[in-house]
Amino acid sequence: MVKGRDDDSAVWRSVTADVKPLRGRNRLKAATPPAPAPGVKPQTVSTAPAPVRKPPEPLKLGHAAGVDKRTAERLRRGQMSIEARLDLHGHTRESAHRALSGFLAAAWESGRRTVLIVTGKGQGILKDAVPRWLNESPNRGRILLVAQAQPKDGGGGALYVLLRRRR
Repeated sequence: MVKGRDDDSAVWRSVTADVKPLRGRNRLKAATPPAPAPGVKPQTVSTAPAPVRKPPEPLKLGHAAGVDKRTAERLRRGQMSIEARLDLHGHTRESAHRALSGFLAAAWESGRRTVLIVTGKGQGILKDAVPRWLNESPNRGRILLVAQAQPKDGGGGALYVLLRRRR
């Protein structure tokens, strides 16, 4: 059986009627909540869990989720100034992975937005691995957009990366 607010208040008053405050302590007056206006539902506290934040979608070349069209198009056309470059030629797979992660972290920490990553043309291991590494945490959390570079910046052997703003 569900009791109303008035029933609960009456029970509480009867339980605490003979309670005396301790000496030297201020007595607090019991605050009774105001009665809701006629026709207005009283507010209830939601016990629903907070919404779970989805991990970001995997990056796809040229796919611009969360980036305005104009910025995405400027990046794809190579019209944004490159603020930092990383050339992975001559690296082993392990050293390239470390270099890429360190490079992205440093660029993001210093507030750079547009970077160029050169993997090299052809069927190299790095050309396939770099997009996977960009999707790994914490790299993925720093990146908004990845696009293939224009021929002047390395074409099929390089990637433009637009980093998120640091907040």
